Amino acid sequence: MTNTRKTALAAGLAFLIGAALPALVVWNPGGWAWADHLVGRERAVAGDGAPSTELEKQLWSCGMHPHVVTEEPGNCPICGMRLTPMGGEPAMAAESDKKILYWRAPMDPSYVSDEPGKSPMGMDLIPVYEESVPLEDGVRVDPNFLQNFAVRTAVVERGTIPIEIRTIGVMAHNEQSVVSVNVKFDGWIEKAYFNNVGEHVERGAPLFEIYSPQLVVAQKEYLAALDYVRRLSGSAYPEAVERARSLLEASRERLLYWDFDDEQIRRIEQSGKPNRTVTAYSPASGHIVAKMGDSLVGMRLQPGMTPIKLADHSKLWAEVELYENDLRSVREDMSAHIEVRAFPGRSWRGRVALFDHAVDPKTRTLKAFVEIDNSDMKLRPQMYADVTFRPPAATRAVKVPQQAILHSGERAVVVVERSKGVFEPREVELGPEGGGYQEVRSGIEAGETVVVSSQFLIDSESNLKAAVRQLLGEREAAADREPAAAPAHQH
Repeated sequence: MTNTRKTALAAGLAFLIGAALPALVVWNPGGWAWADHLVGRERAVAGDGAPSTELEKQLWSCGMHPHVVTEEPGNCPICGMRLTPMGGEPAMAAESDKKILYWRAPMDPSYVSDEPGKSPMGMDLIPVYEESVPLEDGVRVDPNFLQNFAVRTAVVERGTIPIEIRTIGVMAHNEQSVVSVNVKFDGWIEKAYFNNVGEHVERGAPLFEIYSPQLVVAQKEYLAALDYVRRLSGSAYPEAVERARSLLEASRERLLYWDFDDEQIRRIEQSGKPNRTVTAYSPASGHIVAKMGDSLVGMRLQPGMTPIKLADHSKLWAEVELYENDLRSVREDMSAHIEVRAFPGRSWRGRVALFDHAVDPKTRTLKAFVEIDNSDMKLRPQMYADVTFRPPAATRAVKVPQQAILHSGERAVVVVERSKGVFEPREVELGPEGGGYQEVRSGIEAGETVVVSSQFLIDSESNLKAAVRQLLGEREAAADREPAAAPAHQH
């Protein structure tokens, strides 16, 4: 055999061996372990030692958190959603004994389908199984969900609910104690005894001296009438004496109408001549809260003008704002507890004197006036005050923690735990609240258990399931209403 033939034969044998050997290793008719190791294939061994033909182990992931990957089905430890299979059809052996009701999208629970497939976002639809216990008005929640979201419950009790209404008030003058000092004649103030706002004035203290030509003329007329009566006192004409006395009385009344008192008139009678200025006295005790101009001295007054206003601060009013829902508990003559920052640790007692006539359309509050005894003059107008009302408490009331109530528009809902893991949202009628509790007048009974945290998630799940049931019911009803296909016409 020549060298050329030997070389060609060797090349052919090498080609056959190089092509057949890889195919033999991949086929592995003898089940050699070294062959499986070379191709990276692992086989599951059954109980009798025979190799199994099953695929790799199924992995599961969360649609909301793709980094969560487990080897078994279940719920996501972060958001509580049911895990979906990765790669291929779902292999839920644990759920094989349950009937699939429908399929839904993991990112959009409102998207449902009657068969498996993809969601509009391209994600695999997840099955929703028929629960072992039918729930018409409730929802079954997985224990992992309750643990992950720290769902807490509380037992409904029957007891007393202390009602406490707190608001802010501003100290103001007692409007019933404000006195205006005015004059009824023309004149000029020549001397002022008080000229500063905030000064305290006692009743009967002189305020200012005023010069008025009208008063000088009136005094002269009175003195002339008094002298005329004296000269006719021994007259034999009683009618003339009577007319003189009538004139004297008219002159005296004119002085009284212009705010002369008996003591001033007596001094005029004793002196026998008119006073150039007349002193105006304070009609009440109080603080000067307003005056005309910077200085009273030299000011001209006309009838009806008010140069000074006085207010008695021995009793103040606190103007408070009450919301509409508080008006059912606060009424006139109700006592109030008042505190101010200027005197920490001290409190005052007050009572509701009256309410404003209408609700403020901007703040939707009603103004109330609380009268406070201020005999020691510690409180001052325009001080801020913390005002607390404590109406009679609701006794023997069915009460729940305020956190257990979901307010959604016109409805108030609580989530009741009917049994372990089964919850039911219920609409309730509410009463007064206080001390962290709210009265429930209808909807639940004492002894039931309500959810006090994360209940909005359970309520949302219940609403979603109700919407899906309604959607599936409408589909079934529409299918029942479709007419059967008409038979073909035969000739």
